[in-house]
Amino acid sequence: MPTARTLTDLLYTDAEGRPLLPPSVHPIPELLQLEVEAVLERFKRSQVADFQAVIGTLDDPDTELARLLASLKAVAEAQPGNPFVRNRVFSSERLEALFLELHEHVMGHPVWRHPCFARIFRGEFSTAQLTEFALHYFNQVKNTRQCVALALGRYSGVMALPYGRLNERISELSQIVLAQLLADEYGVGSHTVEAYPSLGNLFSSTTHIVMYRQIFEGLGVPFEAQDVPLLPGVADNVLTQRLVAGDPAFTNLEALASVGLGMEWGVPEFFSLLLGGMIRHAWQEQLPLDAHHLLVFIAHVQYDVLHAIAVMMVTSLHIQAEGDIEAIKQATNTLMAARYGMMSEIYAHLFGERLPHIAQSGLDERYFLTDRRIEQCLLHARSSVAKGSVVNSEHYRHSTETPYPFK
Repeated sequence: MPTARTLTDLLYTDAEGRPLLPPSVHPIPELLQLEVEAVLERFKRSQVADFQAVIGTLDDPDTELARLLASLKAVAEAQPGNPFVRNRVFSSERLEALFLELHEHVMGHPVWRHPCFARIFRGEFSTAQLTEFALHYFNQVKNTRQCVALALGRYSGVMALPYGRLNERISELSQIVLAQLLADEYGVGSHTVEAYPSLGNLFSSTTHIVMYRQIFEGLGVPFEAQDVPLLPGVADNVLTQRLVAGDPAFTNLEALASVGLGMEWGVPEFFSLLLGGMIRHAWQEQLPLDAHHLLVFIAHVQYDVLHAIAVMMVTSLHIQAEGDIEAIKQATNTLMAARYGMMSEIYAHLFGERLPHIAQSGLDERYFLTDRRIEQCLLHARSSVAKGSVVNSEHYRHSTETPYPFK
């Protein structure tokens, strides 16, 4: 009788020979047997369920989150005219409706179905192409961690908020959530003096950058060959994320949305596609990759859901008018367009095929940008990139083509 067989710590086959992933690697055991749309739909449903579970706790006065919100509301109620008492966080129905509207908008964008993600998931690449992908996607990972810090730095006790005595506290809560995301990225979270790392441990923290470098161990890329110039599309994405998070041309709400909803919600889904494709390739080609090498992809699938919920909750604290919701959508549109352009650039580099600009790809009208702030900001930012940091950097500095779809 056929029996289940463990192949590596990434993969085993059941009695019928179907590949399955252990729970320590991915929450969907049958990931390799699914189509791209099915993977996306699984994560859309699970994220909705996760958020609805959190919202459900708001109606229970004994939960920590409900007690926190009640204490804030009491302060606002003691100050006549304080608009915070009308915030969506005090209505589970309104908060859920906001989440569903924004979540559907973000997850409906074609970037999460990009041909590059789909092709990698299907395993249609060589080991050399996998190595090139790992090198160039690393430039995205290395250079966007700081965007959370840029957004965090915008929140302070002197920022303009309409919540009276709660202004400082709302700013503080925003900082706390962003700081937790930052601590996770850099691996230096600590809550007590006694638990604080030594200087040596501080400099050797297991950041996401360090975790990512572990894939190069499995691919045989020496340290001195792991850092390469950015492809122009990757540079555009890096600069876009930095600009929306930190440039004064964009509001604090847009910055918060960019590092939260724009960067977090799609991560578990497309990292699942990348992870699945790497595991599939390693299995088919007998490549010696294991969970240690792919840890950064495994971790992003398992933990970014909590980040997305936390940032969604704190974002809702800053929505003051209906126009704010449209501003959030535009901020996420900007981020997703730049990511789409990045993946198209990587696709062309790997497979020698140019894809249409996102504006010529049949893009739904709701994902076009309604103003051109980001265009001028990007062109200015390009002009100051360091020589050699981007492929053909001199040409890149003067290029006027951008990855954005404008109305």
